Amino acid sequence: MADIPEQTDDLLTSQNNQADLAAYDSDKIRTLDPVEHIRMRPGMYIGCLGNGDHYEDGIYVLLKEVVDNCIDEFVMGAGRKVEITITPEGLVTVRDYGRGIPLNRVRDCVSKINTGGKFLTGEDGVGRAFSSSIGQNGVGVKAVNFLSSLFVVKSWRDNKMAIVRFQEGILESEEIVDCPEPVPNGTEITFQPSRHIFPEYHFDPEYVRRRMQHYAWLNNGLSIVCNGEKFYSRRGLVDLLESKIKEGTRLYPIVHYKSDSLEFAFCHSTENFSESYFSFVNTQFTSDGGLHLSAFKEGVASALKEMLAPKAVESDDIRAGIVGAIAIKMQDPVFESQTKNKLGSLPNRSELVAEIKQAILSILYKTPETKDALFEKIEKNENIRRQIQAVKKGAKALEKKNSIRIDKLWDCRYHYNEAGNKRKPEEKRKCEESALFLTEGRSAAGSVVKARDAECQAVYCLTGKPLNCFGMTRDEIYKNEVFYGIMRTIGLEDNNLDNLRYGRIVIATDADVDGFHIRNLLITYFLTFFQFLVESDHVFILETPLFRVRNKTVTKYCYTEEERLATEKALGKGVEITRFKGLGEISPEEFGQFIGEDIKLRPLKIDSPTQIDGTLRYYMGKNFPARRTYILDNLV
Repeated sequence: MADIPEQTDDLLTSQNNQADLAAYDSDKIRTLDPVEHIRMRPGMYIGCLGNGDHYEDGIYVLLKEVVDNCIDEFVMGAGRKVEITITPEGLVTVRDYGRGIPLNRVRDCVSKINTGGKFLTGEDGVGRAFSSSIGQNGVGVKAVNFLSSLFVVKSWRDNKMAIVRFQEGILESEEIVDCPEPVPNGTEITFQPSRHIFPEYHFDPEYVRRRMQHYAWLNNGLSIVCNGEKFYSRRGLVDLLESKIKEGTRLYPIVHYKSDSLEFAFCHSTENFSESYFSFVNTQFTSDGGLHLSAFKEGVASALKEMLAPKAVESDDIRAGIVGAIAIKMQDPVFESQTKNKLGSLPNRSELVAEIKQAILSILYKTPETKDALFEKIEKNENIRRQIQAVKKGAKALEKKNSIRIDKLWDCRYHYNEAGNKRKPEEKRKCEESALFLTEGRSAAGSVVKARDAECQAVYCLTGKPLNCFGMTRDEIYKNEVFYGIMRTIGLEDNNLDNLRYGRIVIATDADVDGFHIRNLLITYFLTFFQFLVESDHVFILETPLFRVRNKTVTKYCYTEEERLATEKALGKGVEITRFKGLGEISPEEFGQFIGEDIKLRPLKIDSPTQIDGTLRYYMGKNFPARRTYILDNLV
């Protein structure tokens, strides 16, 4: 008799499945037009939607798609200035002074998928409207149009203007008129991201500024004016590296090379323990690197190994402490996604490696002082590596002794470094979205573990406060159980992102004094030893509610005191207010919503890399009197 309920359930399930199968007929087949498809599946075209808190959120991709077209005009020698305005309400206007879209095809170029001037024709560039461009698929600006509540494009050519207006991706008006006064040729696009797609969003000025600076570094001579601020570069990647490496820490003058299709620069810094790179394809910042970056690394290593022969040198010793940048121009680049974060194809890779190698050899033979300083740095790296290898043996024993991966880590199924292992699209997405929560104590860890998505969310429990690691050496962090455990768990032992196991490293501490202190200690750890992890936008702060405000029918969660007061007033009398001191006080049932689809993550940002050492030295160094005075002067 005990088996009857189970058989009944199976029977019901079978009947339901048969009903679902029967319901699948021709009426269930639907064809979406481009506007419907892009608005229904925006992630396919612009990646994560977000709200503007992250550098790669959708609204920045929309801005990039429009500006990219201006850059393509500049590359073709048409127009040396781009003007951008972004209002607090999110209305964006971008004006270039290029050739202007052909007036009778303006509407097609911004609304018909797979239509544009970048579908290359002719051999060896003959007849091409663009010799090399960022956009290749005829999708980008159409996605901007279809995801905007307002989209207006104007094109000027020979004192005639075409103006086309859309609302929510639907054509509203179109006309071609004569200009009453002479107007420079070019294109102007005005758009405002749709609140239907992006319910809440804002443009972070720092993110916009960072993107504009990248454009300027990659396009010598181009003037970009964004909200009144001018971005301009004369020396390209040299200017980029000078902004990343403080002057007194450069071991030698920046090595720089530029040809028609390749530009690279690199220098070693006394402050860096690891490698740090910036890579670009046709002025597109490839934040996840790709084959051009691996070719650059190989070219650098190959050149220096040849110069140091017959002495055998490890590639890691060559690259430790290096800050480098590479930019290439190529026809028909193949990226791994529409958002173009990683280059997936490079037919002439061996030629690129050879050109990089030969250029470095030529520069170093002509500058013996640079060569000597570089060789001295490599020798120091080799000595440090040997010391660390000895320490690693002890660290391995420490790992086994303390069972780091058993007692402190609740791992997930999918990992960031496994995204390229021929996975299905859904599995690849989970790999890219994988996150590691660094929690404060077992109580908080327990709440996160019970509420998490075990497919792509892992939890690492910190017991006690980590040390202030400012001023520590790399071999010391290998000897420290907490720091070594974090390093091993994340996959940072090789000082690069090749084995990074989680796409997001989330610092999840309590919203009290102790929690903030632990947060600062972890931030110091990442900035001191793994700055490249932060610069690659992989480190975040988890924001959790401070208050729960509810009455008999409504429950609201508030993240600030001001939000609590406003909610309390809105709900009226008889409200119950709960103040959450720590993550462990939030039940797993409640906590699930705060790390689910509505998770609030604040990215750890570096506004000025050259000031990091000074900032850490002031707040985390041994200047107790100065810091004490600062605290007393700023107490509320």
